[in-house]
Amino acid sequence: MPESWPTDGWPAAGYMREKAYCERLLDRFEAEHPDRRVVRVRPAFSFRRESASQQRRLFLGPLAPNGLLRPGLVPVLPVPRGLRFQAVHSRDVGRAYALAVTTDARGPFNLAAEPVVDRTVLGDVLDARTVSVPRAPVRAGLAAAWHVRLVPASPDLFDAMLHLPLMDTGRARSELGWTPRFGADEALSHMLAGLRVGAGKNTPPLDPRAGGPLRVHEFATGMGSREDAELRV
Repeated sequence: MPESWPTDGWPAAGYMREKAYCERLLDRFEAEHPDRRVVRVRPAFSFRRESASQQRRLFLGPLAPNGLLRPGLVPVLPVPRGLRFQAVHSRDVGRAYALAVTTDARGPFNLAAEPVVDRTVLGDVLDARTVSVPRAPVRAGLAAAWHVRLVPASPDLFDAMLHLPLMDTGRARSELGWTPRFGADEALSHMLAGLRVGAGKNTPPLDPRAGGPLRVHEFATGMGSREDAELRV
């Protein structure tokens, strides 16, 4: 999809509603201030080694064992039918922001690296044989875990992931002069490598110790207690 694709998102998911709300704010600002240069950067899922602990807290929760996602450890990986998404390394996203600031660029830019992360790519990254499984049982299991507060990601976020359009990054490449230096599979591999060792960085969102000893602070937040739990940091 090009940048002109509707930015309404999947309305059932709070994360997507937040993105759509930001788009509407920018629409209004551009209409009211036509003399201002506005650049919108729309990155795919952004990964890097140092983001691992934060992303585990946001999506997997305190019960996820860090070492489970080691390549070759899981012989068979079940993948929900139709799951595919785009990814990009956060360093490449940073370069796009730098280009947006230092050039006369205007408007929206999609950012994503190749390849699209699908069942085949996930199997290669984790060195595992993959099997396609129906969506409904996976969603039901996630919903049950979310409602009893075992995971922070709601089933609505799962639905949204299954309806993600694939972004066309041609405008960023041709008008912004942006080319990703890392592949999507590399970005994902870097994050998974960081996950196995509890990597992070010395900022509050990225701090690997933010959950407290034995991740007690994560349990205390009441995962699944409200619809937008996946937005907590």
